[in-house]
Amino acid sequence: MAFLLAAYLCCAGLNTHAQQGSGIKPSPELASLQDSLLNISRKILASGENTSRFEHNAIFIKTLVQALRLPESYDFQFDSLEMISAIKSPDQAFKLYTWFVPTNEGGFRYFGTIQLPAKQGALNLIPLIDQSNNFPDTNVVTEPKSWFGSRYYEIVPIANGKETSYALLGWKGNNQKTTSKIIEILSFKNGVASFGKPIFEEAGKLSDKNRLVFTYNKMNSMTLRFDKKVNMIVCDHLAPYDPAMEGNFEFYASDSSFDGYQITKGRLKLIEDIELNNEPDNQDEFYIDPSRKDIPAKKKF
Repeated sequence: MAFLLAAYLCCAGLNTHAQQGSGIKPSPELASLQDSLLNISRKILASGENTSRFEHNAIFIKTLVQALRLPESYDFQFDSLEMISAIKSPDQAFKLYTWFVPTNEGGFRYFGTIQLPAKQGALNLIPLIDQSNNFPDTNVVTEPKSWFGSRYYEIVPIANGKETSYALLGWKGNNQKTTSKIIEILSFKNGVASFGKPIFEEAGKLSDKNRLVFTYNKMNSMTLRFDKKVNMIVCDHLAPYDPAMEGNFEFYASDSSFDGYQITKGRLKLIEDIELNNEPDNQDEFYIDPSRKDIPAKKKF
């Protein structure tokens, strides 16, 4: 139970930014469904076994679909629900719902759906099916039915002429040793969604990376957010506590420096070792910095 509570509290702050300022009063039907979703989510948290937890989650999904059948749901932020992240793309093209269910084994199962604008009475959803455990590697391009599950908290449009891809910033609890932050790329072509796209540029060249997965020690934390002032996705630079631990992500944490992925010509261009002059975002979690004697001087961007 302590593990479940810690997991939900860990991610509760990631949802606050998206939920603030909805300003929309729900109809009695939608308000009732939101209350039901809140009660079901509490039962998921209170459940002591996986079987009960996922049974309640199945009811949660059914109730959420009922709520999303209501046209007003597209503009409603579901403020009362800490369990679910409900965020809309800045260009109003889609809305994304994601959440996780912790397991007794110390892992997580992820759930989600993409909601597209629809006429009154219609339901236009793209279900996301978590296949994290079946990925041959984390770089494959996938369909929604083979989703690299995460709980997303920010959507960053990446425009390239008439085409727009979306960088989804997310949290992915792995196990009792490591956690990850994700930069996932969502694209639409003829109404079909896909995850993963090679838009990352490193050292002046387009890399073969389709998504970025930053993995680190679970007891630490990592900043990953969009900074409008510099038009970048900024993040902590991760490094092992000891060079001998290179590649063993259980021993990775922030080294107190920052990198940025600048949006330019439809790409995300890596700029290393930047200096952030703004205050930390209120979504940033606390983390323990490993001591380093050789931290290089930061370049001001």
